[in-house]
Amino acid sequence: MPSYRKVVVGTDGSPPSLRAVARAAEVARDATAVLVIVCAYYPNTDRDVEQAKQELGGEAFQVIGSTPAENTLLDATDRARAAGATEIETVPMVGAPVASLVEVAEKHGADLLVVGSRGLNTVKGRILGSVPSEVSRRAECDVLVVRTSR
Repeated sequence: MPSYRKVVVGTDGSPPSLRAVARAAEVARDATAVLVIVCAYYPNTDRDVEQAKQELGGEAFQVIGSTPAENTLLDATDRARAAGATEIETVPMVGAPVASLVEVAEKHGADLLVVGSRGLNTVKGRILGSVPSEVSRRAECDVLVVRTSR
């Protein structure tokens, strides 16, 4: 396996995405690489968040978790440190997850881009595309899809 110098991982604050952060941190630790944690989000009003809670139920983290990107990134940084990463950068990005992850990977010269498997085997993911499948198509670097459904 090649030695990675810069590892980028995305998080939306959900438990599956934090599992991907932990795995990316382990890879970064073992390779003595810099870990860059990205949170892509769209700013939401308090009203938008309340409506999402009512309409999305258990999926509301996609709105709530990404609204305060700084808090999401702090939680992810704590998880990464617990997994052994020592050099960590965080990047909040306004925009869609796939475009944001690919852009950050390119700008930071990433050798590896890590994403969780969420959505990969769903009907919606097969029809509309999932973050892992789209990232693997568009990224110029290696992509690691972490099984986060367990």
